[in-house]
Amino acid sequence: MNRRTRISKVLMFLLVATIMMSIAFAGSDKRRGTAGAQELLIPVGSVGTAMGGSYSAVISGIEAAYWNPAGVALLEGNGEAIFSHMNYIADINVEYAGIASRVGSLGVLGATLKTIDFGEIPVTTTERTDGTGEFYSPRYMTIGLLFSKVMTDRINFGMKLNLISEQIMRVSASGVALNAGVQYRTSADGFKMGVALRNLGIDMLFTGADLEQTITPPGTEPGTRSEPWRIPLSSFELPTQLEIAVAYGLLNTGGTKVTVGGAFLNDNFSLDQYTVGAEIELMDMVYIRGSYAVAEDPETHEFYSGNEEFLWSSGIGMGLKLNMGSTNIKIDYAMRPTYLFSTNSWLSFRVGF
Repeated sequence: MNRRTRISKVLMFLLVATIMMSIAFAGSDKRRGTAGAQELLIPVGSVGTAMGGSYSAVISGIEAAYWNPAGVALLEGNGEAIFSHMNYIADINVEYAGIASRVGSLGVLGATLKTIDFGEIPVTTTERTDGTGEFYSPRYMTIGLLFSKVMTDRINFGMKLNLISEQIMRVSASGVALNAGVQYRTSADGFKMGVALRNLGIDMLFTGADLEQTITPPGTEPGTRSEPWRIPLSSFELPTQLEIAVAYGLLNTGGTKVTVGGAFLNDNFSLDQYTVGAEIELMDMVYIRGSYAVAEDPETHEFYSGNEEFLWSSGIGMGLKLNMGSTNIKIDYAMRPTYLFSTNSWLSFRVGF
């Protein structure tokens, strides 16, 4: 048995184990709202978002770090950097940056940073419900360390370790989550398949000085001395997801390429999702993208899209690629209508070197 055959069998074993894990942690409508670290689920990058995740079988370069880290191994040139800004719901802004570089035969190494800007929130108390005049701003940050490698001429593998930090005033929580992915292709324009496991990690727990209070024990005599008490909190799980995607090069005339894809996403704390999407590439310079998604309750098998049960449905976007010698610049935009909230929008800049 040669080395490539062994690698392929190991990756197939990982694929089967991942699918079995998704069955064991099947999603449920009853578990919605019980997971923490929801910022891990906010998508980043305009390409994958416009395609609604249906592109994770073929997505490549540094943007693949979120959708499927296996695709980072297919970046153009020796390295790539990305900067992305997103207008999320309820005036929340998401900033994202990442960089990846080839390191000889080792593969591709990189790092990412996502921050959430909630703006300033007024401090209120039971006595001063209109505010005390003070403000606070929660600080949510995720740092990712990634590795990706082309294992054979048809298979590439990647993994990313996310370091999670959440802070609200003087209360904070931290955790670690693992993302891993595999991409398989029959040929450059043929059938492709991708599997991505996201946010697999240990439970998180909030701690901090704001959980401590000095109160008089209930049921004691008047004048009893106050004692320090601590509010106990329960730990919370991470929102683990499994996504299986396929894609196919429908058309390639040289100047025009059309790629179609679809994906199934299993969320252990929410509804299952099905997404289809397509990308049109013109002259290796202009890109037009679109997708449509529906969600299914795994227990009742009811479907939802663009309503209070599932806020999102479609996504559209476009991109422009500029080649400047050994450097290329990619500018991508995506938008996604959101039920009850203003339309989400992403703007991304990628630089290849």
